[in-house]
Amino acid sequence: MSQKRRKFSRELKLQILREIEAGKSIAVAAREYEVHPTLINKWQSNYGQYAEQAFAGNGRAYKDEARIAELERKVGQLTLENDFLKKALQRLEILRAEKNAGKR
Repeated sequence: MSQKRRKFSRELKLQILREIEAGKSIAVAAREYEVHPTLINKWQSNYGQYAEQAFAGNGRAYKDEARIAELERKVGQLTLENDFLKKALQRLEILRAEKNAGKR
C-alpha cells in the first residue's frame, strides 16, 4: 500500500514561509497545512539559499542552473590559469635558449 507523493505549489510554499516570517510557529503551520515541520525547514533553507529561484519548477531546476554556472566559472578560471602557464613556459624556453646561445 503506497501513498502518492504530494506536490506543493510555489505559491503555497511562499505563503507558508510568509506566515512563519510574520510570527506563526512552524509547528502550527505544519499542522494547519498538514506538512511535516522538517519539510518547512527545508523550504526555508532553499528559499534562503536560492531566493527568487527557489521552487522554480519540478525537481532540481534551480540547483542544476546554479551548478552549471559554478562549473562555467571553474572552466573560465582553468582557462586563464592554462593561458598563464603557457606564457610562462614560453618565457622559460626563450630564457633557456638565450642561455644556451650565450655558452657557445
